[in-house]
Amino acid sequence: MPVVTEGLNLGDLLKYEAPNLYSRDQITVGAGQNLPLGTVVGLVTATGKIKQIDPSATDGSQYAAGVLMQAVDATLIDREDGLMLARHAIIADHALVWPATITAAEKQAAIAQLKSLGILVRKGV
Repeated sequence: MPVVTEGLNLGDLLKYEAPNLYSRDQITVGAGQNLPLGTVVGLVTATGKIKQIDPSATDGSQYAAGVLMQAVDATLIDREDGLMLARHAIIADHALVWPATITAAEKQAAIAQLKSLGILVRKGV
């Protein structure tokens, strides 16, 4: 019998969100990115578009603005149908997607930024 490996789904990431879609925002993901579910994202202040958090950036995306609730393939064009956890939620740390070059200190800073938005990152949930 073949082995089936299932990828992460929203239930693996999201452990609690506020009622009536309060925790969610519809967002535009900037072109040139293919971001998986659980990506920690920042907001580019000049364009209002989302991209993966980049602690070394100076365009606003160095600060955590939320976490993607679905995979978004914006490789060729901007995608206006993205969905992000923006406030008042609990998420599992093992389901978060970080840039490959992020340091432990930068990750802790981003987790603190998420906490300031009311997004709590929990271990082992």
